[in-house]
Amino acid sequence: MDPKLLWLGIFVVLYWGYCIFWGIKGAMSARTASDYFIAGRKISLWVFVLAATATSFSGWTFMGHPGLLYRDGFQYAYASFYAITIPFTGVMFLKRQWILGKRFGFVTPGEMLATYFRGDGVRLLTVLVALCFSIPYLGLQLRASGFLFNVLTDGLFSVDIGMWLLSAIVFIYVASGGLRAVAYVDTVQCVLLAFGIVAIGIIALNAVGGWDRLNEGIAALAAIDTKRTPDGYSHYIAIPGVIQWVSTGPKAVGGAWTGIMILSYMFALMGIHSSPAFTMWAFSNNNPKPFAPQQVWASSFGIGIILFLFTAMQGLGGHFLGGDLKMLEAHPELVNNVMGAALGGKDLMESAGKQGMLVPQLIHLMGASSPWMIGLLSVCALAAMQSTGAAYMSTAGGMLMRDLLKRYVMPNASHAQQKLWGRVGVGVIVGAALVVATYSSDALVLLGGLAVAFGFQMWPSLMSVCYFPWFTRQGITLGLAAGIIAVVCTETIGQQLGITAWGRWPLTIHSAGWGIVFNLGIAIIVSAMTQNADDRAHRMTYHNFLREHASLPESKKGLVPVAWAIVLVWFFFGIGPGAVIGNTIFGDPNGGVAAWTFGIPSIWAWQLLWWALGVFMMWFLAYKMEMSTVPDREVEALHEDIGDIHLDVDKP
Repeated sequence: MDPKLLWLGIFVVLYWGYCIFWGIKGAMSARTASDYFIAGRKISLWVFVLAATATSFSGWTFMGHPGLLYRDGFQYAYASFYAITIPFTGVMFLKRQWILGKRFGFVTPGEMLATYFRGDGVRLLTVLVALCFSIPYLGLQLRASGFLFNVLTDGLFSVDIGMWLLSAIVFIYVASGGLRAVAYVDTVQCVLLAFGIVAIGIIALNAVGGWDRLNEGIAALAAIDTKRTPDGYSHYIAIPGVIQWVSTGPKAVGGAWTGIMILSYMFALMGIHSSPAFTMWAFSNNNPKPFAPQQVWASSFGIGIILFLFTAMQGLGGHFLGGDLKMLEAHPELVNNVMGAALGGKDLMESAGKQGMLVPQLIHLMGASSPWMIGLLSVCALAAMQSTGAAYMSTAGGMLMRDLLKRYVMPNASHAQQKLWGRVGVGVIVGAALVVATYSSDALVLLGGLAVAFGFQMWPSLMSVCYFPWFTRQGITLGLAAGIIAVVCTETIGQQLGITAWGRWPLTIHSAGWGIVFNLGIAIIVSAMTQNADDRAHRMTYHNFLREHASLPESKKGLVPVAWAIVLVWFFFGIGPGAVIGNTIFGDPNGGVAAWTFGIPSIWAWQLLWWALGVFMMWFLAYKMEMSTVPDREVEALHEDIGDIHLDVDKP
């Protein structure tokens, strides 16, 4: 038997055994609906820190991100700033949502919004967002895991068989143990994800020949690159300006990643922490103490440095390991052709899996010397792809039960009934994701483009609940509907539906950006026209409570303008239009290593600088501005048994 398959089998069995153990333990611990859906609000500090990090950074971070770095170079590497922008949303909303959830007994975001706005329209749209986020997002993760299993087992399992087999294990432990099982499995998945990315990055750097050799190769790659920005720089080491007045199709010059595209794409990824699933993650904690370390140290600092260094080593390093035939032909002295045989002499971008093949090829570089390492890294990849899917399965199943069945069909459902139908909901989510992934992978890709953009459309409703009582039910509901429609119209699926006038991502602005423009615009206009004193007084019930428990002390209120300035400057220069300065500020991109101030491309140095400043920004907001710290006043729950109450949208 092939040693690598033997080791793969050993590690997979150990990993699955751990998953099943927590599924059983979670099932035994889930006595009430609250225990099952939100872990009884008792997730511990380090479990949340690791689990929320694993949920935030999925298999896409492990498998897809290096491949796009390979294809688009450092202009795409700005996407690594999602290590900061994803938890930035958490800084804005998680603590305040936790306070409301603890006080009023909310289990799902639909319950919170419907009760706050006194209307079910926003509840139903929230469930729609959750489903449109969860099903395609989960389907993409599951299909990617099946593809990986197919590659790593040398075709022993087909993509579909591998996908269904892996999905069965995830379904068993998620449906059995609920969010508690998901959280404890995610702790290990987070460690495996981080270890795997670092290890594969080191493998790639070692195979290239070291740090200096990597940068020499980048300079040579940029010199032979025929895809140039409007300023004449290689698309690998420069962004193509602030904005382009075209869609992001073939008309985009020098690549699609303009400053405004990067900013709006970051908006989309901010949708991960504003998605309904993360509201339930917030509700699952005993207190907000885990929020700040997760947002600042685990995500912004830890995952950030991993992405900006080790993922970059993987993505750019692939060009110098035989994946790029043009580079091999032009500079054979800079290429260690260890991928050539496995790729069958093809360019990586012409292979069956295209950029998705990069990470599996890097894993296989360990070869016969360390078959156990191939097995371990393969399980790291599988764990990364299952980490996010499990959380969305659990939370979406809970929303189907609480926001649909309990609200409209079974208002007096017992704990046992809620858990049963919650498990059925998980099955529905998994089944839908697998059916789409198996029988219509094209539709899966189209729907997958909607996921995070839909999640970001929850921002105005969360802004209203957490900060701005001025927004009305009608404004938020119609705004959310308008945002969803705008996202569809500016995504690939819109073109498939016949909306072809402007193409995908017009003006190099991501669909999430277009969605929020219409969403927030409609919300403001309609809210201005529908103000009602009685509804405003009802909403103030919640805001008055938040002011008592989440307001900044008088001694720190003078820092508010400073916080605003830090955030606006960072968003503009770090991930926005001002990022174009990074192309040249630390050396001429066309000048090679000798012209680069720090021996690396200017754009890379700029990204590392603003990553460090971004970590400072997150620390300042989370700790100094107390946006993610434990409230000074204890939050007392209104209900002893908060998992089984029936919330009336007409009463606080």
